[in-house]
Amino acid sequence: MKRAFIYLFLSVSSFICIFPFLWMVVSMTNKSIDVTRGRLLPGSHLFENIRTLFETVDIVSALLNSTIIALVTTFLTLLISSIAGYGFEIYRSPGKDRVFTILLLSMMIPFASIMIPLYRLFGSVTNTLPMIGIDTLAAVILPTITTAFFIFFFRQNTKMFQKELIEAGRIDGLSELGIFLRIYVPSMKTTYAAAAIIAFMTSWNNFLWPLVILQSPDKKTIPLLISNLGAGYAPDYGVIMTAIVIATLPTALVFFLMQKHFVAGMMGSVKG
Repeated sequence: MKRAFIYLFLSVSSFICIFPFLWMVVSMTNKSIDVTRGRLLPGSHLFENIRTLFETVDIVSALLNSTIIALVTTFLTLLISSIAGYGFEIYRSPGKDRVFTILLLSMMIPFASIMIPLYRLFGSVTNTLPMIGIDTLAAVILPTITTAFFIFFFRQNTKMFQKELIEAGRIDGLSELGIFLRIYVPSMKTTYAAAAIIAFMTSWNNFLWPLVILQSPDKKTIPLLISNLGAGYAPDYGVIMTAIVIATLPTALVFFLMQKHFVAGMMGSVKG
């Protein structure tokens, strides 16, 4: 009886979690009027919605921009945050914990409060360094390549790293960079995988900062494109749902491919 209740509870909980995604997939096959009426049965307008989407907006360009931003941001986030987390945990120096505490306090500052200074900063270098000025993908990437959360995440996981391997590497004549690249990085694959999923999904779904810093239509990311689709006087919800499903596929694919590593990496952080 107890087991049956557990299975019933888990089944109901799973349905509640899955239903929004199911409704989203079903809605992309229906007309806009059917979506607004709450139709829960698949329709016959899938290909029409896809054709309308590609004819109405440049979704390929938006997907490409989001992919470039997400991949570059993820790579730089893993590189910089892992080096910082490794350094905070492995090397001893006076005042290190105070610096780390100040770094953690920065997590309390909402991004909206530093958005205007950031915009003015990038605006001031637009003429001298146009590659990283306003309305560039680099301006979207640079403020988000590392955060206190990722540095904290890598430091916590580094607590589980066997410090004896570092001494063994030094005895074998490896440089500090060699120890990091040849010993630390391969040993922390699950941590990197978990951080990569979080960084990729966060960057892919980033909306506020790209909305502020990007101005040209050809530089828009997929969240901005979806927002523009819903901003019309009579939005086509079937087309919007089609765009949302397409935008969801990359993050879902990344998560499911690295799910086991994600769980292992998060558990390592908790244990640390």
